[in-house]
Amino acid sequence: MPADLPAGFPQPTPVGAIEVKQYPNYRAVTYHHKGDLTQATRRAFNPLFQHISSNNIAMTTPVEARYLQENDGGETSRADVSFLYSQPEINPENVDSDVAVTDTPPMTVVSIGIQGAYTWESYETNLRRIQNWLKQHPEYEVLGSPRRLFYNSPMTPEAVKYSEVQIPVRRRS
Repeated sequence: MPADLPAGFPQPTPVGAIEVKQYPNYRAVTYHHKGDLTQATRRAFNPLFQHISSNNIAMTTPVEARYLQENDGGETSRADVSFLYSQPEINPENVDSDVAVTDTPPMTVVSIGIQGAYTWESYETNLRRIQNWLKQHPEYEVLGSPRRLFYNSPMTPEAVKYSEVQIPVRRRS
């Protein structure tokens, strides 16, 4: 990995494996994107990079993208793309109006490890794999929207890029 994981984060899920794992609370800078979800990470990069640069915050891996559906009369697609801080105690001095500092509580996820290009088709294929796994494991219930974790820079060759697709879950009582 080109950068460190945030404090307490588990190691990435092995390629092709599906596993349940725990994440601690964490803080991030988040860009809210409405519209074409396939463009969310591209549009978010500059405002997020500007934030960490202007606040002297070290880059960590992964970059997180959460894909949300809003139904408020019409259906809107939204993605929250985040650069994660190394420690949840980091408090930046400057926060531009196009980003927000967000805190995420601890969570359990079901995750699949992926090697290859960061395409939307790869995301959809691997999301279906997790959804099928969940159908076979009714002891888990879905708690939130899917997310994708990206571990490599845009300069990394497509064939060796690593990512994960995850769905927040909890064990049924």
